[in-house]
Amino acid sequence: MSANGELGSRTVRETIPIPPEVYREMGLNDEEYRRVVAVLGRHPTYTELGMYAVMWSEHCGYKFSRPILKLFRKYREAIEGSGLENAGLIDIGGGFGIAMKMESHNHPSAVEPFQGAATGVGGILRDIFTMGARPIACLNSLRFGNLDDPRNRYLFEHVVGGIAFYGNCVGVPTVGGEVYFDDCYSGNPLVNVLSVGLVRLDEVAFARACGPGNPVMLVGSRTGRDGIHGATFASVELGPDSESRRPNVQIGDPFTEKCLIEATLEALKTGYIVGIQDMGAAGITCSTCETAAKAGTGMRIDVRKVPLREKSMTPYEIMLSESQERMLAIVQKGHENDVARIFTKWGLNASIIGEVTDDGLVHVYDGDELVAQVPAKSLAEEAPTYELDTEEPDYLRRVQDYDLSHIHEPDDYNEVLLKLLGSPTIASKEWVYEQYDHMVQTNTVVLPGSDAAVVRIRGTKKAIAITTDCNGRYCYLDPYLGAQIAVAEAARNLACCGAKPMAVTDCLNFGNPEKPEVFWQFRKCVEGMAEACEFFEAPVVSGNVSFYNETPDAVIYPTPVVGMLGLIEDVEKRCTSEFKREGEIIALICGWSTNDESRCDLNSLGGSEYLKIVHGLAVGKPPALLMEKEKRVHRAVLKAIDELLLSSAHDCSEGGLATALAEGCIMGDVGAKISLIANCGPAAALFAETQSRVVVSLPIEKLSRLREIAEEEQVQITVLGKTGGDKLEIKVNDEPVISVKIKDLSEAWRGSIPSAMEK
Repeated sequence: MSANGELGSRTVRETIPIPPEVYREMGLNDEEYRRVVAVLGRHPTYTELGMYAVMWSEHCGYKFSRPILKLFRKYREAIEGSGLENAGLIDIGGGFGIAMKMESHNHPSAVEPFQGAATGVGGILRDIFTMGARPIACLNSLRFGNLDDPRNRYLFEHVVGGIAFYGNCVGVPTVGGEVYFDDCYSGNPLVNVLSVGLVRLDEVAFARACGPGNPVMLVGSRTGRDGIHGATFASVELGPDSESRRPNVQIGDPFTEKCLIEATLEALKTGYIVGIQDMGAAGITCSTCETAAKAGTGMRIDVRKVPLREKSMTPYEIMLSESQERMLAIVQKGHENDVARIFTKWGLNASIIGEVTDDGLVHVYDGDELVAQVPAKSLAEEAPTYELDTEEPDYLRRVQDYDLSHIHEPDDYNEVLLKLLGSPTIASKEWVYEQYDHMVQTNTVVLPGSDAAVVRIRGTKKAIAITTDCNGRYCYLDPYLGAQIAVAEAARNLACCGAKPMAVTDCLNFGNPEKPEVFWQFRKCVEGMAEACEFFEAPVVSGNVSFYNETPDAVIYPTPVVGMLGLIEDVEKRCTSEFKREGEIIALICGWSTNDESRCDLNSLGGSEYLKIVHGLAVGKPPALLMEKEKRVHRAVLKAIDELLLSSAHDCSEGGLATALAEGCIMGDVGAKISLIANCGPAAALFAETQSRVVVSLPIEKLSRLREIAEEEQVQITVLGKTGGDKLEIKVNDEPVISVKIKDLSEAWRGSIPSAMEK
């Protein structure tokens, strides 16, 4: 500082060219470096170089994905209106909104699974409460390799442990999600975390550095060296040296985060915070340049005013650190002490590190020395974008045209059903969600294990339903159709609990986008998802792209995870998936006729869990989807639930109709006697994953009204049988094919994952 208290030098000292090996190691290519020089009119300082490297990485700048993401209408409108905030916002009526966001923490979890997963939870929570919303629920979508491999078991155990540790300590319930297993995820797990929060619409906070002269305050934890260049790490493939990247993984402290939630929400109530943003990927660099760019302002900060864990940290390290539990707040001038007192009361740092300016530049000082001076928009909004080459993968025609005619009917259908129920992808995930506190805050009214989680909106009759869905194998076999099915299944799961879809957040997980076949998969998935989201009236309001999910041994399946939010107007009308009592009718509400030959042949088994588990094949085409038929099924189910006709409703998905029936029996501890008429072999009738189907149960006296609804909505309704007894018994064309005690079904379904983890 100079004697008069103003910051020292006004220009960056003379700079020299930075060697290519330095900026390439940071992730910039030669043309991007030349572009930085053109923007600045000089060579960058080392600190500036690091700032551009992280902000122009794919992880932060979306330089490969942004042109494709414009296919999402809401996302495109946000870009064009400079309206992208920390999370999406959905109006649920009554003056309330839901903030919603999903993000990935894949690479950190691959090298340090406990902290990688834990900090993934912490980061997504901060995106929610910086909107002024109190976090009320989390979900996760996880993918791992085969549990026969010790490394995969280690990753699975510690990812789940990290999620449980952070979520349980911070006091936000983890209410649902999904877990899939496949060899393609070995060594590169997917850890996608979704969070939602409740906010009054007139109290929403924005991530904008408004008001030149307003002080800039860093609140929360001290800054350390953890997470430096974490964004760059997320923008490269995993390889043999990935373990050396452990310093790029942040360390989380959920108890500090809990205090930060309470302090932030209390401080926002004062009205003295005019802008606020989480310090996620790229840390102080991201939060300063993005808030300034959104407001059309600039910012001047001094890194020596940043509370540090290690005093020897350089400006480069301070600006790029991704230490957790930190926020950047823009405070109304004259009220700095009012805001600081709230954070210090909660045991948190609250340090003024600079002020808002009107020149559009981010000035970074190290005491008296100016070490960085860059246009805020060039960092936050002007990352170079690329139209990458696309090429249909060579494997696609081979797997889609695979001849399934040699697939013979199994000798023992009971054995097949038990094997499917024991498949880790289908098996009960109780081993996972029993480690989570899903009842904290006491608003969870449908617990993990049903088709969707349901959380009441306290003080109203409303509830929200949330689900995550994606079958990566479908997307591998047909990216466009697979992505559409992910959206349709999410909407179907919401319908099964009585919720109308409202919005989507996504996590788009793919391999290296610089490989034309991978970028082709990405584009096709986004095209399919965009069309389906528009059709089901659930626009994409937020999300995340995660590329480079591959190892030298394997590329993951294209996995565009859909997180969907739905609204239940009357929480007392919610529905769940288990059979409730004996003597009730079991029926199938379906977009297709149950004896439609085009839906019931060997080809209908394409992409199924049956083909994978029983025959070791990931081939064929995913099941057909006609979105209009699908939507009619949703309307019929929603109307039936609203009229209190149904005792249960359960989506047919992985494992087909037999698996859905078995799950209803297991969860309700009641048997069923079923009779199917099919123009195909029993395997296809039982295990094909035909879309647009919902298994329901209901009292017999309500069946006539359900038939009327089916006729009104132009869907098929077929009575399958009745609940009762201690077995699941299924006949196909009057031939008994399945007869298994509920106890044995339950043991296969509940015992699979615990047994695998005991190896």
